[in-house]
Amino acid sequence: MSFLADRLDRIAPSPSLVALGRARDLIASGKNVCNLTAGEPDFPTPPHIIEAAHAAMLGGETKYTAVDGTAALKQAISDKFRRENGLTYAPNEITVGAGAKQVLFNVLTCTVSEGDEVIIPAPYWVSYPDIVRFNGGTPVFIQATPEQGYKISPAQLRQAITPRTKWLLINSPGNPTGAVYTEAELQALGRVLAEFPDVHILTDDVYEYLVFDGTRFTSFAQANPQLAQRTVTVNAVSKSFSMTGWRLGYAGGPAALIKSISTLQSQTSGNPSSVTQAAAVAALNGTRAFFGEWLQQYQARRDLVVSMLQNGKGLQCPNPQGAFFVYVACQGLMGTTTKKGRRIESDQDLATHLLEEHLVATVHGAAYGSSPAIRLSFAAPMQVLEEACRRILLACDELAMS
Repeated sequence: MSFLADRLDRIAPSPSLVALGRARDLIASGKNVCNLTAGEPDFPTPPHIIEAAHAAMLGGETKYTAVDGTAALKQAISDKFRRENGLTYAPNEITVGAGAKQVLFNVLTCTVSEGDEVIIPAPYWVSYPDIVRFNGGTPVFIQATPEQGYKISPAQLRQAITPRTKWLLINSPGNPTGAVYTEAELQALGRVLAEFPDVHILTDDVYEYLVFDGTRFTSFAQANPQLAQRTVTVNAVSKSFSMTGWRLGYAGGPAALIKSISTLQSQTSGNPSSVTQAAAVAALNGTRAFFGEWLQQYQARRDLVVSMLQNGKGLQCPNPQGAFFVYVACQGLMGTTTKKGRRIESDQDLATHLLEEHLVATVHGAAYGSSPAIRLSFAAPMQVLEEACRRILLACDELAMS
């Protein structure tokens, strides 16, 4: 009899966190690594948010709270949804967890039974399929190509739906590609889903504010109000307010599901940090004056990376419309050989070569369900990005066709 539960065989460590850990190990050993793995802003948390946390601690807000969020935070979330997304969620339709990942896990754990199918457009965030598998479900992937802007079509969605389909999981702006669905594109998907009343929609909107070139963000339920009652809208303060380590995610959805999530969370983590919740209230209710400058810097960084890599040997570098990632196709480098005689047969081989020989840390595309490619985060200072791109171009130029 195995000591470990069989269900652990369904999942693997997060590839992006593994890549981040490897990069940090090399940095700790004294290596000059350009680390482009981290999916987190490099800006400090805004002072007014830190001050709110400090005040909460001094004021004694260090005890247990309601399992799924304080009344003040739920009100701030409700106000945010109404003000910015045109969505109406009462307090009993809102849940708060220790990060969007926990919220997503809670939603799927409360709804996915053995054999249920969850449609996941690929490329996808690395955790989606494993959460589905852990709960006995089957991820059903729809491949979205670069030519499609990494966005699925209504025809693809219709073809993927079966009697076992429980959820469609939409991430826009997307990790790893930065793809952003327009309101019209979401409405087109909504018209298909309207024909299948047993299919629910789970949206991951954590990169909501990170859109470029005048792109407008629209949440799925905002574009499809007729489907709002079977949509769960997930968001977080992590990416927008540079609060990744604070661990605070939230969602709005049907009251019955939110009640079940509260029951589950009461037996797992309990409430999120009371201090973080107070900080999140300040984030959601407070100034956004800082964000215009952040967005300008993100866009300048994106432009630098794309301009340097789009003509690289064997590379194709689409221009992302959101998030802070560039998903670089590298089909043209497959079958090449390094100076040390190692063949590049996969994007993992290329990512390993970049890290070990040129000290650039990336994440291989197979982790996101679409190969061959590498994901680069441009949430890093300009000088780091410029040096990293220079090293990548050099590494590609050195590869020889076998």
